Amino acid sequence: MTNAVIIIGGGHNGLVCASYLAKAGRKVTLLEANTQLGGACITREFAPGFTVSAGAHLNYLLDDEIRKELGLDGHGLSMAAEKIGTIALNPAGEHLYFDGDGVGGEGLNARDLKGMKEYQRFMSKFAAVIGKLHNRTPPRVGTSDRGDLFALAKLALEIRLLGRDDMREFLRIAAINIYDVLQENFDNELLKGALALEAVLGTKLAPRSNNSVFAALHRMSGNNGGGAGALSIPKGGMGAISDALAAAARKAGADIRTQSPVKRILMDFDKVSGVELESGEQLLADVVVSNADPKTTFLDLLGARNIEAGLAHRIKHLRSKGNTAKLHLALSGLPNFEGLETAQLGQRLLIAPSQEYVDHAFNHCKYGEFSARPVFEITIPSIHDSSLAPAGQHVLSAVVQYAPRDLNNGWGNGKAAFTEVVMDTLSHYAPDIRQKVVATELLTPEDIEKEFHINGGHWHHAELAMDQFFMLRPVPYTGQYHTPVNGLYLCGAGSHPGGGVMGSAGRNAARAIIGK
Repeated sequence: MTNAVIIIGGGHNGLVCASYLAKAGRKVTLLEANTQLGGACITREFAPGFTVSAGAHLNYLLDDEIRKELGLDGHGLSMAAEKIGTIALNPAGEHLYFDGDGVGGEGLNARDLKGMKEYQRFMSKFAAVIGKLHNRTPPRVGTSDRGDLFALAKLALEIRLLGRDDMREFLRIAAINIYDVLQENFDNELLKGALALEAVLGTKLAPRSNNSVFAALHRMSGNNGGGAGALSIPKGGMGAISDALAAAARKAGADIRTQSPVKRILMDFDKVSGVELESGEQLLADVVVSNADPKTTFLDLLGARNIEAGLAHRIKHLRSKGNTAKLHLALSGLPNFEGLETAQLGQRLLIAPSQEYVDHAFNHCKYGEFSARPVFEITIPSIHDSSLAPAGQHVLSAVVQYAPRDLNNGWGNGKAAFTEVVMDTLSHYAPDIRQKVVATELLTPEDIEKEFHINGGHWHHAELAMDQFFMLRPVPYTGQYHTPVNGLYLCGAGSHPGGGVMGSAGRNAARAIIGK
């Protein structure tokens, strides 16, 4: 049993962790419940001949160092499209076009154009501070350890090195709402709506919610070799990232088993001793690493009886309810979005006409209702990668907000009704889209919970917020990947630095285990 490590969950962080541990000489066994590796970072068929990135559908956070260190390009990873632009849709066809730091389109005044350059400057600068934290193990809460104190001092120095004015602005806005920041910088409502969507996508936040600026900074914080928030689409969909990670892990010597759901984590008095599978098979190991979400790990697999009452209480109250749905459409041809040329349909399309629109869309979820006028992030990846659909046909993938996990009266009846709302909203921008639909799949947070085994159906495993970030993620005293249970580690999106397909949590956890 010496040197043996079991990893629960074959999502991208689990695969990254497996690679680094196996390369360090550990005997690694990775267990995945599903038939396919990748967690929510997979490509799968949803209608005959049509495949789609089932969860995450754009690459903007994958850490470039991990990509190089694990040789992912040598394992088949390549991009079908890079530096994808963004178009904020207007029902009348008067769209806005985002490319790098600039924005163009009708209805913009001098304040908007100047404000956009300044906004991108300071947001990118602030996001870089967060990005530097991705590959660091957070210091412990309330520690007097010299290493932890040095880490805190290093962070303070990096904030100070922003310069006096930018430091003050960072400290002023980092934890507040995006609504006020956008009001201070812009006049154009469509511009503000698009930027507000960037701050709330995948979260249970509205533009007026505190922490929405932080969520926007997190989204821009990727160390992906491009600019802040640079977007790309892997050839073969997002599952190509997971496939390359799995190949790297196997090459390093990791044993990967699919269709191997874990029933519980085994304990030997006060330390882990392995896992028991749903089949009844028991596997022994000195170290167990969970890529599952924190609630599943502590409350289901380990059991609250095996942890201190205060920790169980914190985990139980971790904010982790999903609020986002995913739409997949199989299309007989490209839909006609008013005011867009065919080539522009390959960019990211947003439906968020104003901050007020986004705010009103959010209001429904406060009362357990889905939005009557949802907001969208839309891609048509088959424009860049013809392998995703039959010749001449296409797939559309869209993130749709807001759709609460705990819908009043349940999603059994609500799913069909919300699908109609979603299609009606799309039809305002692409009037012929219903005529082009061959097949439809809508994943509610409940579906996401079941398919990807994420308690609450939240993509990030836990809400991204200042009180659930860095040394406090997922909860105090678990932020360094090792837990109060001897031999049990965390490596998933519920750990620092949070959600998104970056892989940093997996590498950081491996380093914590190895002792680097």
